[in-house]
Amino acid sequence: MKPIVAAGLVGAVLGLWTAPTLAQDQPAPLLDQVLYGQLERWLGAGQLTLQNLYTWEDSDNSLDFHAAADERGPTFTLMRVSNEAGNWLVGGYNPLSWSSVDGWHESVGDAQRTAFIFNYTDPAVYRQVLTDNILPSQGLRQTYNAPDHGPTFGAGPDLFVNDRLDTVLSWQLTYGDPDFEGRSIIDGSYGGQYMQLDALELYAISPIPEPRQNAMLLSGLAGLGALGLLARRARRAPIA
Repeated sequence: MKPIVAAGLVGAVLGLWTAPTLAQDQPAPLLDQVLYGQLERWLGAGQLTLQNLYTWEDSDNSLDFHAAADERGPTFTLMRVSNEAGNWLVGGYNPLSWSSVDGWHESVGDAQRTAFIFNYTDPAVYRQVLTDNILPSQGLRQTYNAPDHGPTFGAGPDLFVNDRLDTVLSWQLTYGDPDFEGRSIIDGSYGGQYMQLDALELYAISPIPEPRQNAMLLSGLAGLGALGLLARRARRAPIA
């Protein structure tokens, strides 16, 4: 696991964004500080701590993704995809843990329909269709969870990665404007055009503590430091 934002306890307290250290031949991560800020705004839950759970490597498959992703709580999935016309950075927010065995995660009411998918290259966010739609069940299917699927959002599938983690498909149905059913969030095409997956990263999400909590944590750290100092002085005190 690679800490990306607010690495470690002190980082979490201060809410610092920390860029990862890269080997010379290692490609830059998809997540940078600008994208991090945009994800915060799209989610609308305040400052976040993001931790890298998974980064795709050659020969990985969907089982490698699930080994890192399953039962890890809310996550952001980031993907760089391409075809002969260009490349795009897309992804999605899953408010629930990924799983290898659950099948469809369904969100019956609007309060549960908090997932979204996005195109960062051509900036747009696509949220689940709500129950006031003419077909209330259209936004029901949030994610699909199976060992032979990579991260898969919606029943279109709205954003799908195959078992070899090399192909992406987008065909809107559960997310976005129902008037654009069948349209790709990647390039706007219709008819289910396959894209090549060039990079995939997964990040766990947790909120940064509020200022009052920060003060309590800092106070606690200061108290631990004082106790440590007293203990060291006690060890150095001469025996009477």
